[in-house]
Amino acid sequence: MTTAAFSDISTDLSEAGSVGAPTATAAPALATAAKPTAGPEANPVTMELVHRTNERDAFPTAWTHIDENRFLVNARWPHDHPFFAPAQDRRHDPLLIVETMRQTTMLITHAGLGVPVGHHFLLSALGFTGHPEHMAAGDAPIDIDVEVTCSDVHHRAGHVARMRSDLVLRRAGQVIGSGWGLINCTSPQVYRRLRGSRTGAGSCKPHAPSLPPHQVGRTDTADVLLSPSPQQNVWRLRVDTDHGTLFQRPNDHIPGMLLLEAARQAARAVVAPEPFAPLSGDIAFSRYAEFGSPCWIQAHELPGAEPGKRTVQVTGHQDDRLVFRSTVTADAPGGGA
Repeated sequence: MTTAAFSDISTDLSEAGSVGAPTATAAPALATAAKPTAGPEANPVTMELVHRTNERDAFPTAWTHIDENRFLVNARWPHDHPFFAPAQDRRHDPLLIVETMRQTTMLITHAGLGVPVGHHFLLSALGFTGHPEHMAAGDAPIDIDVEVTCSDVHHRAGHVARMRSDLVLRRAGQVIGSGWGLINCTSPQVYRRLRGSRTGAGSCKPHAPSLPPHQVGRTDTADVLLSPSPQQNVWRLRVDTDHGTLFQRPNDHIPGMLLLEAARQAARAVVAPEPFAPLSGDIAFSRYAEFGSPCWIQAHELPGAEPGKRTVQVTGHQDDRLVFRSTVTADAPGGGA
């Protein structure tokens, strides 16, 4: 998707962010009962429906229409993904929840709701919650069932123009995560008018050294998205359009998924060397993050977090204008289960 910042919602859902985020409402309470897995009537998933070019990065495997605006999607999480790798505690990366939400939403809007392939998905805002007690990673992939409910669906010119999606992810009947997203869908013609002269594919390489990978919860410098700055808790965004996961297709702006990962890394950097494993988070996009101009990431810990938790707020600014605002919450040291 595209964002005007779930690199397509990026601030294209396709890569993920968007302009003018509507007010986000909290996700409804979610039942924990097991749901049926898609059976013989399940529909196959092609790479173009989830906007991926590499099979290792495409997680949905089948989908079923349950009723009206409810769908069931089967997905498979890898245990050895090079970017969404399990943490040191051998729990799956919580951003797999968001990436699965992103791909699932695009799949359902294309295959279930009839949005043509080639339309752009603009993400305004999203939120997610993970349940680490059910996220243990082993030595093999795991199967995930994703229940999707689409609401506030508005149409324009015969196609979905905007909607909200609420998703519940289950592993063997146990809720492993949940989330919501607010998206807009635009035709290529409307997108070209929206972006004007900026529709060409961008290219960027990092211009500065990275923070040490361990400081942001990474093991590979290529995955570090922050460069140091003279200011405390302020970093310059590092963008490499040759990154195999974050840039799978040409993009005319910086993907929203990249910005969410940058927010997570900034939250880790603020509390380092203490651990910070996100349990939940949200992000709202105000405009596209463009290539060719520095984007500055700033983070600070918020006071008043609930007992046993700590929350960090992260913002991104470019040319003195807000690009996104995000909050990330994790267990405080000694506060987790």
